[in-house]
Amino acid sequence: MAWFRRKKKNIQTSTEEKKDTPKGLWYKTPTGKIIETEELERNNYVSPEDDFHVKIGSQQYFEILFDDKKYEELHKNIESKDPLNWEDSKKYTDRIKETKKKTGLKDSIRTATGNLEGKKVVVSAMDFNFIGGSLGSAMGEKIVRAIDYSIKNNLPYILICKSGGARMMEAAHSLMQMAKVEAKLIQLANKKLPYITLLTDPTFGGITASFGMMGDITLAEPGALIGFAGPRVIRETIGQDLPEGFQTSEFLLEKGFIDVIVHRSSLKMRLSQLIDLLME
Repeated sequence: MAWFRRKKKNIQTSTEEKKDTPKGLWYKTPTGKIIETEELERNNYVSPEDDFHVKIGSQQYFEILFDDKKYEELHKNIESKDPLNWEDSKKYTDRIKETKKKTGLKDSIRTATGNLEGKKVVVSAMDFNFIGGSLGSAMGEKIVRAIDYSIKNNLPYILICKSGGARMMEAAHSLMQMAKVEAKLIQLANKKLPYITLLTDPTFGGITASFGMMGDITLAEPGALIGFAGPRVIRETIGQDLPEGFQTSEFLLEKGFIDVIVHRSSLKMRLSQLIDLLME
């Protein structure tokens, strides 16, 4: 029971003048650092306070890599289907529909072509917001078509990975995409065209176990989590504590699983250098 009650309604008070702060003006990193989102964008979505690489999607990577943020999206009408009539807590078709509406994406990867420091390239970038960036038949098909486009136009191919692995709702259809993409990569290699992969946070499951690790050069962002199974599953399976920093890009570089860690601010320059070397 309230101690006091207002007898008159619609009394104007100073509290009614208060405005909520619009969402999206500030970003808080995991270490607690606060940064304005506009400043964060200008800094390629890297916190200047602690160098934390904020998770971003295909749109942001395209804007960072392509000259003047100009590019042409390829194969944008390829979408996921429901070959198994899958249903768990909800129908797969409903899940796809809801995710498309929420994210504005057609699937978990987008492909674009444009100039990177004056060099024409093809870039595919995964979006974790679309069902965890999972590998389904649509992703496999878009990667294959991106490689075909690279071969036809004699262009280097860059794949930016950010995924939880295979999409369970497509079962074997999902798993077959790994073999499908790898077969197409052989054709790219036979044409002596560069294939460069960038592993970002997180990259797990079938992506890591297949074409994500097959680049002529395999790059990774600082602090990215990269692996096959998650650390909790591994810990429970082997019954031992894991090494410090296990499954981070720094740990994998030390063990020889990746070639180099690239800061996002120098990513465009480093890719340009690698293309110059590999296209000779």
